[in-house]
Amino acid sequence: MTASAQLRSGKGSRDENFPVASWLIKRRHRPAILAFYEFVRVADDIADHASLAAEEKLARLDRLERSLLGESRDEPQGVALAAVLQERGLTPRHAQDLLNAFRLDVTKLRYANWDELIAYCSLSAMPVGRFVLDVHGESRATWPANDALCAALQIINHLQDCGDDYRNLNRVYVPLDALSSAGIGVKVLGEKQSTPALRECLRALAARTTALLQRSHGFAQSINDTGLALEVAAIQALAGRLLIMLHQRDPLSERVHLTKPAALATAAAGAGRSLLQRLWRAAPRTRRYQTP
Repeated sequence: MTASAQLRSGKGSRDENFPVASWLIKRRHRPAILAFYEFVRVADDIADHASLAAEEKLARLDRLERSLLGESRDEPQGVALAAVLQERGLTPRHAQDLLNAFRLDVTKLRYANWDELIAYCSLSAMPVGRFVLDVHGESRATWPANDALCAALQIINHLQDCGDDYRNLNRVYVPLDALSSAGIGVKVLGEKQSTPALRECLRALAARTTALLQRSHGFAQSINDTGLALEVAAIQALAGRLLIMLHQRDPLSERVHLTKPAALATAAAGAGRSLLQRLWRAAPRTRRYQTP
């Protein structure tokens, strides 16, 4: 069996909706985050591969896990991440959770309700933010806000790509009970344009995701590391903008993605607001210790 990296889709960290180890992150932390990203990218591409049988996908995911745990050296990305984890004293649990999410991508093609979708996000999204927080030595008290943000980001991706996921992979992350309540079935996701009922269904899910994003409101200010806090604020701003677009656009017939200039402007505005908030919070403490 060839190394799984040879099956890569070609997608890299710069192609993601949200920043991955941007220049805001301290240089000493970027290699660990990028090693984690490369491991996850390979696993994701395995799960999404168009021509691999389900059995081979699962076998390759198992092989990645063995490399991660030091039980083999078959997958270079697993070996590289294992070295990073050992050097920094970090757990492989977050990467293992993501592998379990990709196993679900292979074996579970439908989600009955919102709770099932959030349970999936607890494996597919929340561990990513938790890993980055662990790399920075942040408190686990930040995890609830992280989990809300990461789940919101994941569901935004699901709503953006609902048509492609159904047509290309036969996956439906739109909860079946939401479709049923709208009086429609999964086949409407294969159309070139959303029906009015599907548009209302997707808008309702976007509204629910907006409420989820709001639960992460104080996340950036709870992070000690300023660079990471600013990156989180930028991501929150991007997520908010995309949710507005999901209310306005049809993901089956329109592109629900920001252009690079719009994404940069949105991220910069979010990070700038967060920086001003941090400076405002720090200013009274500074003045207390100034001598007359």
